[in-house]
Amino acid sequence: MRNVTSPRVLFLLLCALCAAPAATAQNFFTDSIDRKAQPCADFYQFACGGWLARNPVPADRASWGRFHELDQRNRDKLRTILESAVDDAGKRKPLDQKLGDLYFSCMDEDAINERGLSAIQPEFARIAALESKIAITPIVARLHRLGGSPFFTFTSSIDMKNSTHRIAEIDQGGLGLPDRDYYVKTDEKSLEIRQGYIAHVIRMFELTGDASSLASKKARAILEIETQLAQASLNQVARCDPAQLYHPYKIAELISLSPGFDWAKYFEALGQPGLATMNVVHPPFIRQIESIIVQTSLEDIKAYLTWSLLRETVALLPAPFVQENFNFYGKQLQGSKELRARWKRCVDLADQQMGDALGQRFVEQTFGKLGKERTQQMVKAIEGALARDIDSLPWMTGNTKQAALNKLRKIVDKIGYPDKWKSYDEIPVGRETLFENVVHLSEAEYMRDLNRIGKPVDRGEFTMTTPTVNAYYNAQQNDINFPAGILQAPFYDNKMDDAVNMGAIGAVIGHELTHGFDDQGRQFDLDGNLKDWWSDKDAQEFERRADCFVKQYGEQTAVDELKINGKLTLGENSADNGGLRIAYMALMTMLTGRSRPLIEGFTPEQRFFLGWAQIWCTNQNPEMTRMLNTIDPHSPARARVNTPLSNMPEFHKAFACTAGQPMVTPQACRVW
Repeated sequence: MRNVTSPRVLFLLLCALCAAPAATAQNFFTDSIDRKAQPCADFYQFACGGWLARNPVPADRASWGRFHELDQRNRDKLRTILESAVDDAGKRKPLDQKLGDLYFSCMDEDAINERGLSAIQPEFARIAALESKIAITPIVARLHRLGGSPFFTFTSSIDMKNSTHRIAEIDQGGLGLPDRDYYVKTDEKSLEIRQGYIAHVIRMFELTGDASSLASKKARAILEIETQLAQASLNQVARCDPAQLYHPYKIAELISLSPGFDWAKYFEALGQPGLATMNVVHPPFIRQIESIIVQTSLEDIKAYLTWSLLRETVALLPAPFVQENFNFYGKQLQGSKELRARWKRCVDLADQQMGDALGQRFVEQTFGKLGKERTQQMVKAIEGALARDIDSLPWMTGNTKQAALNKLRKIVDKIGYPDKWKSYDEIPVGRETLFENVVHLSEAEYMRDLNRIGKPVDRGEFTMTTPTVNAYYNAQQNDINFPAGILQAPFYDNKMDDAVNMGAIGAVIGHELTHGFDDQGRQFDLDGNLKDWWSDKDAQEFERRADCFVKQYGEQTAVDELKINGKLTLGENSADNGGLRIAYMALMTMLTGRSRPLIEGFTPEQRFFLGWAQIWCTNQNPEMTRMLNTIDPHSPARARVNTPLSNMPEFHKAFACTAGQPMVTPQACRVW
C-alpha cells in the first residue's frame, strides 16, 4: 500500500465492492453447518460439523480441509494445462514444450523404473571416490546446486539492516527428520520415530544394493551426524526472533568457525569467489560442523552425503524408492494410508520446478483482470480499517502510533501474480530424462538465487507460485502477497455476498497485514530494516498483551497429551485475532446505510463469522497434528476458529452468547 485511503475515497471503494451479485443458497455453505451444535458452545463444530462428517481424510492424505479442496481444484486445472502441453506436440510454444516434456518425463514411470539408478549413479560415484575430508567441499557445493542441504544451507537473502540489497546467507540444515526436536526429545514417541527413521534409511540403502550390515552401519552413522547438527540448531521458537538470526561475518571470521571446510573452494564452486561478507544465521551451528568433520570418519561422512543426495532426489527414482520413502514420511510421520496418484505428484513437481511457466497458463484460465481489481479494492478497505484501529488504540502512545501508521501506508499489495515472469529459455528439458530435467531446473534456480547476491532487491517478486493456496507478509519488503491460487471460493467468490467474502478472504488479508506489527514484524521498520521503532513503554504494553495469547493458546490441547506451543504460534494467533477484528470493522463500514437482509436465516454479522470459520474446516490424522505441533507456527483449526471468536464481543452479540458459555472468554486477549 502506498497511501492510507481517505474516508471519502474509502467509501467510494467500498461501494464498488458492493456491486457483487447478491448471494443465493447455492453460494452460501449452509450445508456445512451442524444444526445440532450450539454456536456459543463450539462454533467450529457448528460451522463445520456437516462438512467434517462428509469429508474424512482421503487415504492418500494426512489432512483434508477447505484449503486442500481448493488446492485439488487448482491441481485439476494444472493437470489439464500440462496434458494439453504434452499432447499438442506439433503446435507448442517453447514454454509449453518444456512444461509438457517435464510432465511427460515424470509420468513415464515405466521408463524411470527401466533406467533404475543409472541417472543418479554418477553422483554416487563422485561421493564414493572421495579420498580426504578436505575433498568433501566440491561435493557439498554440488549437492547444494542440486537443491540439497547437506550440513547447512547457502542462499541469497535480503539484508536485515539494509533491505534494498541482497546478501549471502548461511543457515542451519542437513536434517532428514522434520525438525531438531525429533533428535533431542526423549519421550516414547520421539524414540519410536528415530527407530523408524533408522529402519527407513537401512531399507533405502539396501535398495541401492548395499548389504544389510553395511546399510545398518551407514544408517547409525547418519543418525549420529544429524543428531549433532540438531543439537547445535536453534529451535523453532528461537527462530521466531529475527534479532537472533542476524550475524554479519567476514569470510575470515567464517573460516575461523570451521577451518576444516575449504570455504574458498566452496564459494568458487558456486560462482562467488570474491565474496567478502555474509550473514551467518547461527554461528554455533557452523562450529558444530567443524567438530563433525574433525571427529567423524571419512566413510561415515560419505554415507551422510550419499544419504543427503538420495533423500532429496527420491521422487525421481524407481517405484520401490518412492514407496519406501512414503512408508516412513507419509505413513509413520503423517498417518497417510496410500501414496498419492502419480499425476498429482507430477503436477506438484511441475509447479515446484517451473512455477512461473505453469503460473502464466493458470492465470490466463482462472484469475483475470477483474479478480485482481476487486481483490485490490478489498485490500484497500481493510488497510483503511487497520489505520483507524491503530489510530484508536488506547495502549499505544502518539509517536509509536504515527510510526505504525507510516509503516502501514508503505505496505505494498502484491495480488494475483508477478508483473514479470521468470524465464526458462536457457534450461534444457526433454521428454525421456526426468532426473536430468530436475537437475537442470534445480541448478538453474539455485544459481539464479546466488547470482542476486550483492544486487538490489527485486520488490516485484513472488516467493510462492501463482497457483498456491496460501498468502504471506514479507517483513523485509513490507508487502503482502496473495497468489491467484487462494483468490477463489471458499476464500473469495464474486457471487458471494460481501459479509461472507470479508469473513473469509477479508480476514486473511487482515491477518497478513497485522503480521507487519506482530512479535516478529514489529521489529522491522517501514522500509523492511531490522530496527526498533517502538518506545519502551509501548513495547512493554505489546509484550503484555501478546503474552495473554501465549497463555490462552498454550492451555489448549493440540493432540493426545500435547499442548499447543503458545510461543511458537504467537505471531499467527495474534494475526488471526487482529485480522478478524480488522475485517469486521471494514465490513461494518461497508454496511453503513445499507439494508441488512437475512440470507438462509443469518444476519450479515453471522455470515461474516461463518465465512471465517468455514475456511478452516479440517479433518487431520493425529500423526500429522503431532508433527505440525512441533514445526508449524499455526494452531490447529479448531483453535484458529474458536479462540479469536471467544475474544470478540462482536461475535457474542451476533449469536447472543452470554457469560459462562464456552465461546465467551472471561479475560479476553487483544492486541489489535
